[in-house]
Amino acid sequence: MTLAKPTIVLFDMDGTTVRHLHPALLDVLERLDDAAHKGAKFFSKVLKREIAAPPLVEFHDGERPKLLVHRAIHKIRRKEVGQIVEPCPGIYNILDFLKSHNIPMGLVSNGLGKGYGHDILQKFDLAKYFDVTIFREDITRAKPFPDSILQAIRGLTRPPAPTDIIWYIGDRHKDVTAALAAREFVPCPIQPLGYGLNSSIAILERNIGVDHIVMAYPDLENKLRNLFRT
Repeated sequence: MTLAKPTIVLFDMDGTTVRHLHPALLDVLERLDDAAHKGAKFFSKVLKREIAAPPLVEFHDGERPKLLVHRAIHKIRRKEVGQIVEPCPGIYNILDFLKSHNIPMGLVSNGLGKGYGHDILQKFDLAKYFDVTIFREDITRAKPFPDSILQAIRGLTRPPAPTDIIWYIGDRHKDVTAALAAREFVPCPIQPLGYGLNSSIAILERNIGVDHIVMAYPDLENKLRNLFRT
């Protein structure tokens, strides 16, 4: 798959837009998230019906999911987001470049928005770049399901057309899986880009193409400038 010039770009948050100052915390969150997904698949097989949400979910007032594990971790940390994460090096150059070309952008995260994701957007002045933000409490099924990506696309200022090219940039294997799964439901191509080692392995496993691997944002900036020259 040849990397094409994007007309819409979606970003993952943790590990992609911001990086953790203490990577062990991110690793714990990601492992819990993966375990919840595997648990849902296991109970789906045992009960012979689809379990869309992880088992450790409590429904408050019969509607909004209260994500017990995620909320517990964020309460335990007891630190401001500025002490936990920082913007990934070079991310502002990417965001500024895309914004200067009027490319709609969205943020799609498995992390909580309340008390975390929204604080990050405010702390690092990132909110102005994104037309839509989707966090864990906004959806029932998190990545690797495509739901959050599809909801972000629906939340853009305009629906995608067949001529659009959507990039989804993420740092985990499940980001690549979710982007590929979302293709079935949109009228245009979705191209996953792997930022860092974990998602890059997924890119290679799926034979998507080495030009979809991003090890550092200055490299992606060069790719973007070349694409927008053509």
